[in-house]
Amino acid sequence: MAIPPALVIAARQGWQWQWQRLMGGLGPADAEGNYQRPSSDHLSASVPSFVLATLPEQRRPLLILGRSCPWAHRTWLVHQLRRLGSSITPLIARADHRAGRWQLDPPWQGCHTLLELYRRCGAPPSYRATVPVLVDPSGPRILGNESAQLVELFNEWPAPDGAPDLAAAHQRGEIDRWQSLLQPAVNDGVYRCGFARTQGAYDRAETDLFNALQQVEQALQDGRSWLCGDELSLADVRLFPTLIRWEVVYAPLFGCSRRPLWQFPNLWLWRQRLHALPGVDDTCDAKAWRQDYFGALFPLNPGGIIPAGPDLSTLVHAGIPRP
Repeated sequence: MAIPPALVIAARQGWQWQWQRLMGGLGPADAEGNYQRPSSDHLSASVPSFVLATLPEQRRPLLILGRSCPWAHRTWLVHQLRRLGSSITPLIARADHRAGRWQLDPPWQGCHTLLELYRRCGAPPSYRATVPVLVDPSGPRILGNESAQLVELFNEWPAPDGAPDLAAAHQRGEIDRWQSLLQPAVNDGVYRCGFARTQGAYDRAETDLFNALQQVEQALQDGRSWLCGDELSLADVRLFPTLIRWEVVYAPLFGCSRRPLWQFPNLWLWRQRLHALPGVDDTCDAKAWRQDYFGALFPLNPGGIIPAGPDLSTLVHAGIPRP
């Protein structure tokens, strides 16, 4: 039996009201519907003196990560690129979609969830239990939980000979310039697109996003390998987690689909170069990204269906597609 059109319209209006409430659970928005990333309390990171000594594995600082979190991904990348495995132990937390929290599986020091670990480390109740977080197991105590600070910290962390300096003195000005563009327009911009409450908010975010990508594309046209020239830097590390998720998550789910990434040929090749660096592929898990984004973000995917997606190997090893 067909549903009367008037009932369909009424149901649509009711769903839109409920959708607005559900979107509020993902993050606040201003009066014009622009997504505003929720603020988090962060603990300042600094290199503790004990890392200067060789520690047994059970006493090494623990870097707790979530595979789907792009902010955690950037810290993991620096950990891999600078070969810090002998001094910092990574631990992968699992996203519990039903409970809306990070699960420690197996438990660590009696803590089954990241929230329990935060509380055991003495974090105030107001602190959101977020990844990444660096923990000193001897306390335990939190050494830092802000990705922007942690990537800087890991770049200063004692590393094996030959480990790259990702923020050399001659690069710092350009790194900061890229950060001021990419953080709001691209890294956060994809979320401003996906979590926009109104058409106008989406249009503004989407325009800023693709304008920024075009600026990166143009900068790479002069033959440079990396954003700041011939040497890899934190600017590259900060951009990569967003662009490696492009076809898997942000284009299909967040509406970042005006132009496929292969239409930015210099960016396409830049992404392939970075992915080919030792240790980078170990940080990339497209299956986990699809499960966590499509499975957890109910307001964006009410059916909860996790779609099939491209294998990363078809994106990071293939040439630029022909139109």
